[in-house]
Amino acid sequence: MRKWAWGVALWTAGVALAQAQDWPARPVRVIVPFPSSGATDLVARVVTQRVSQDLGQQFVVDNKPGAGGTIGAGEAAKAQPDGYTLLLTTSSTHAISPHLMPRLAYDARKDFTPVAHLADAASVLLVTPSLPAKTVQELVAYAKAHPRALNYASSGNGTIVHLNAAAFSAQAGIEMTHVPYKGTAQSITDLATGQVHVLFDSIPTGMPHVKSGRLRALAVTSEKRSALAPELPTLAESGLPGYSSVTWFGVYLPAGAPPALVERIHKAFTQAMQTPEVAASLAKLGVEPAAPGSPAQFAAMVQADSARWAGVIRQHKITLE
Repeated sequence: MRKWAWGVALWTAGVALAQAQDWPARPVRVIVPFPSSGATDLVARVVTQRVSQDLGQQFVVDNKPGAGGTIGAGEAAKAQPDGYTLLLTTSSTHAISPHLMPRLAYDARKDFTPVAHLADAASVLLVTPSLPAKTVQELVAYAKAHPRALNYASSGNGTIVHLNAAAFSAQAGIEMTHVPYKGTAQSITDLATGQVHVLFDSIPTGMPHVKSGRLRALAVTSEKRSALAPELPTLAESGLPGYSSVTWFGVYLPAGAPPALVERIHKAFTQAMQTPEVAASLAKLGVEPAAPGSPAQFAAMVQADSARWAGVIRQHKITLE
């Protein structure tokens, strides 16, 4: 009986390895749980175009937006783990939404197999030019000298823009009032005119207004200085040691994917990310390729990111209401 079971296990492993080696034998569906023309969609199209070119097979981006990305993620979780349905997503669905939406249709840790950490997008700390602060230290000193006098804009409750500012306030030991907007366009206008004072925005959206003189940039949120704005210090350099926040982009398979298949897909996407053409295209979107790492390292990074945002959400009692 044991020999029979061992033989079945070897046969199953052999079939899985053969399927991994043959992947992709037909078009691959890549679910993007956000709208077309958004940042995640554009990243997906840049990367999958290169993977398709390298492997000689079609990769079809399928936008499934709604509920902060959780609808598309839920659909991906129910797919077969055969490599023909992938999820290309961000921090929102796997590190933030699980702490804001207790009744998700998926378990971010149990229902997916991490494949590859593709890229990161840092944010930039912007202030209205009417503030005297020209550095992070000066902003913190001003806020402490004028309690609750400052407010910060966001693109909505529970967004990374909101969480970045909440985490900054907590670590800096200051209090600011949250002013949520529906997106960032109007918040940029109000920041320029001084109706709001602080905003954590994407680098491509915010920096043109800095260069025109409408806004002032103080720092970036990434662990290291961004190649997209190398003149700006990090928040960690600016008196907030350990502060690091990026929107990460990554690829998942449904739970239960064979390790050989995970490795095959990981290799395909990692190689695509290392090409100069992909890096140049992503730079225009404010996105930088992540350092090469294993699926296990990706999983550990997401777990740490999730724990961090869970703490911020609890501390500030953040809800979607």
